[in-house]
Amino acid sequence: MPEFAEYLSKEKQDELRSIAQKITAPGKGILAADESVGSMGKRLANISVENTEENRRRYREVLFSTDPELGNYVSGVIMFHETLFQKDKNGKFFVDVLKEKGILPGIKVDKGVVPLAGSLNECTTQGLDGLAERCAEYKKAGAEFAKWRCVLKITANTPSYQAMIENSNVLARYASICQQNGLVPIVEPEVLPDGEHDLEVSQKVTEQVLAFQYKALADHHIFLEGTLLKPNMCTPGQSCSKKYTHEDLAKATIAALSRCVPPSVPGVVFLSGGQSEEDATINLDAINSFKGKNPWALTFSYGRALQTSVLAAWKGKDENVEAAQGELLKRAKANSEASMGKYAGGVTGAAGGQSNFIAGHAY
Repeated sequence: MPEFAEYLSKEKQDELRSIAQKITAPGKGILAADESVGSMGKRLANISVENTEENRRRYREVLFSTDPELGNYVSGVIMFHETLFQKDKNGKFFVDVLKEKGILPGIKVDKGVVPLAGSLNECTTQGLDGLAERCAEYKKAGAEFAKWRCVLKITANTPSYQAMIENSNVLARYASICQQNGLVPIVEPEVLPDGEHDLEVSQKVTEQVLAFQYKALADHHIFLEGTLLKPNMCTPGQSCSKKYTHEDLAKATIAALSRCVPPSVPGVVFLSGGQSEEDATINLDAINSFKGKNPWALTFSYGRALQTSVLAAWKGKDENVEAAQGELLKRAKANSEASMGKYAGGVTGAAGGQSNFIAGHAY
């Protein structure tokens, strides 16, 4: 008889499964508010606000102090290291502010994208050193789940075998360390939308990346019921001249997931990938309206697609807080409806329909 080492106790498995199921409860998704200091600086610069720790704290307080109604649409918030330990103006930790609304705190644990030596301008993600100790610290501080982003690029010669195997194994190691410390890992192998490629190429590459990813997770004995997947939707490259419908994108995305993602994974929480706020919502709705029975919850983990109008309304001014929070509630509700295939469309915000695309997006 073969022997297998015990990876996680039944109690730890039950805890992880419960957290993952809470995050993917019907009609709920994730607010990604995990921008690094540099990325947050770029967002604040767009509204002429200085990138200081206090201004970053003030902005996160705008998000987290939104009316408790937010908890009807948002099940989790991904935070940056700095934010996890910050407090609101009344001295209450943001973690506690969120939990009082029924929202689970999460934490970004990677340390950023770096060049992958020996590749054609590809990359990997750093941060495994000391990760176990950081995860233990984050769990003690109240975090229930974590996120780690890897990036793959579509060109004539990429993503390469080297990049796909490296990034999938980095994500698997991260997932293993998180689960051992009681954090549900969100696995994010993002295929960037940069380029001229068509939808068919996007779908094929996404399938390749996901196939590598789930082989690596199996090799590392990851408890899939205690994980979430954060992939890109299948979309044509930003410079592609061919036009597709929202239904075309949904069909390609569902096909890629169906071919590669095991049914034991509780949920798929899509990234917005630079789409405008409204496009990200409409595409999520099209995915959930697509005919067929899917084994996973299909919902959102949006950053820019939930925050662009919030920032445009806030402008760094206290008198605009209520208006900014109204924008967040409006967009969160729209995406909640889209996650159930019930979005009627037409919800516009302070940012209008502006694109959120950033070439070669990294943080």
